[in-house]
Amino acid sequence: MQPPAEPYAWPRSHILSGNPVQTATYIYTSPDNLFAAGIWTCEVGKFRIDFGRAEFIQILEGVVIVTDAEGTAKTYRAGDAFVTPKGFSGTWDVIEPIKKHFTWYGSGE
Repeated sequence: MQPPAEPYAWPRSHILSGNPVQTATYIYTSPDNLFAAGIWTCEVGKFRIDFGRAEFIQILEGVVIVTDAEGTAKTYRAGDAFVTPKGFSGTWDVIEPIKKHFTWYGSGE
């Protein structure tokens, strides 16, 4: 049985538009908290993000435009997979409500 989704919100200072309410369901977290896998959802909206960990992402539903600090934008849709490197800084603009499978590695610092 899958654990329940835990809702959370970005600090208002990170939200650029919309109301990107999110949930995370952790399917697995390693005992040392350096590796995790789960499902993340987000409603329509745009927010700034800084990835403190390397993360593999597979989009299960929805559409998002990811823009890095240099202004390079990429659009991802259901079925797309990509890796966000540790240290990524930029924005996520959720165009259609999104659901992703994630696995991350690192301390988050």
